[in-house]
Amino acid sequence: MNLDMQRLLRKAGISLLGIVALFAVGFSQAIFAQDAYPSRPIKFIVGFPAGGGTDAVLRAIAAKLTENLGVSVVVENKPGANGNIAGEMVSKAAPDGYTFLYNTSSMVLSPYLYPKLNYDYTRELVPVALTANIPFVLAVTPSFPPNNIKEFVAYLKANPNKVNYATAGEGNVTHLATVLFLQSIGAQASHIPYKGEAPGLADLLGGQVQFMLGNSNSLIPQIKQKNLKGIASASLKRMAALPELPTLSETILPGVEYGAWSGVMAPAGTPKPIVSKMNTALNKALQDPELRDKIISTSAEVRGSSEQEYASFLKSESDRWGKVIRGLGLTLDDKK
Repeated sequence: MNLDMQRLLRKAGISLLGIVALFAVGFSQAIFAQDAYPSRPIKFIVGFPAGGGTDAVLRAIAAKLTENLGVSVVVENKPGANGNIAGEMVSKAAPDGYTFLYNTSSMVLSPYLYPKLNYDYTRELVPVALTANIPFVLAVTPSFPPNNIKEFVAYLKANPNKVNYATAGEGNVTHLATVLFLQSIGAQASHIPYKGEAPGLADLLGGQVQFMLGNSNSLIPQIKQKNLKGIASASLKRMAALPELPTLSETILPGVEYGAWSGVMAPAGTPKPIVSKMNTALNKALQDPELRDKIISTSAEVRGSSEQEYASFLKSESDRWGKVIRGLGLTLDDKK
């Protein structure tokens, strides 16, 4: 501090020690505030409707967080624009640890699919933790000749573009995963996009399309009831809900998995101690046997991660799906 500044401070009745004391008080108050966190209800915003698989997993997690943190953890559904409305809302929220985004894999797809986004998750949100994954399952209509993955691949190769597959819509992760799968096995099939997975599943059950690589929580019940034939799961390990179904990884594509994962993000600028505290709380909740059973009962897998692990995972998923989207030359209207 120069001499002129010291004179000005003396005239104002402020000493250098006083300034240091003020900074110390402010710093200690900030630490105290973070130690006391949380002191009021916490809100998790999810970009999809209530009642779906993602919403069900989040509500189970929120109930356990409420129990562990001692404050209410509430879920707010803000569906629309493939999760982008919720993402933008949280990116603009106060970075105080009381608003979080429960994001899905759609978040890393949006920058490639939508020419104009009103937020940038890589700059305006920070990773907290990966929470769960809903593996995809490859299922076919009962009248479709193949009964296993090797027969399935052989049939598609012998009948290029003569087999129809359903997805939850153009640019949806079910679409991108099927494209990547077909590229990996060197086969071609005809894409029939639907407005959501439910109508696609209805047509699969009706035989209007022949196969779907879709969410396990939708397809496994139909496989168990013999309404569909299960060909393979796209999880790394066999699924507890259908242990007799082999995986793509163990049969034809080692190390490959496709799924709809979810995690937690916070507004950029949220204090690091608060982000770390929420990460710890989430990982603790995900180790609870009751919560794990609830998540597994939805045909999802329990994950959990450090902040750094989730950041790396987001980057790898962005690179993987970005390559597929660029290869397709696919763009979507930002209102879809």
